[in-house]
Amino acid sequence: MNELIDRVIAAHGGLDRWNAFTSVKAHHLTGGGLWALKGQGGVMKDVITHVDIHRRFVRQSPFGGPGLRSSFAADRVAVETDAGDVVEERRDPRDAFAGHDLDTPWDRLHLAYFTGYAMWTYLTEPFSFAMPGFQAEELEPWRGDGQTWRRLKVVFPDHIATHSKEQTYYIDGDGLIRRHDYVTEVLGANAGPAAHYSSEHREFDGIMVPTRRRVHLIGEDGNVMEEPLIVSIDMEDVTFE
Repeated sequence: MNELIDRVIAAHGGLDRWNAFTSVKAHHLTGGGLWALKGQGGVMKDVITHVDIHRRFVRQSPFGGPGLRSSFAADRVAVETDAGDVVEERRDPRDAFAGHDLDTPWDRLHLAYFTGYAMWTYLTEPFSFAMPGFQAEELEPWRGDGQTWRRLKVVFPDHIATHSKEQTYYIDGDGLIRRHDYVTEVLGANAGPAAHYSSEHREFDGIMVPTRRRVHLIGEDGNVMEEPLIVSIDMEDVTFE
């Protein structure tokens, strides 16, 4: 690991503390314009997400109705009953986004895949950067709004399902992640880059977690567009186990 990754991981609680846990549970409220655009408005409004932090598995409930939950792994997604009975499932779920563009509606399994990999990414960063296969290099710092944030380009290994293989993280003076840029590949070839802002960090069980997330588009001029708001995530409670 390089010096910046060491600093970021330490600022978020350190690897020793992180490795003491196997899972995280987060109660969060989700909004923004993406969900209605994809025909899934309201499904993720008030959800509890369970993440197995070392084996890339996510479960979310309620999911599309009372007594239902989603189940995510990189090669399979499913909608299940709370008892574990499979309602519907899809193997090789990323292939199901082939030919999509921004206006293509999603079914529940598309949604389960997207929200599953996204929440695994968000709730395991920056500790996931220390996993085998991740690569990183420091870029030139970003300066704006009277602040200077260091930047880290992270290359995800092929077996990790996420937005895009290369993603850029912006680190503040305290070592906390404040912004995260990527292209959401499953939205299609016409999807532009996004800037994902993280703030209002709080400590839960010794781990620093941003409780407010806002995702905006980056315009062709490289500036972040305040409107429309693409996704909002507000963490109500987080528990590591």
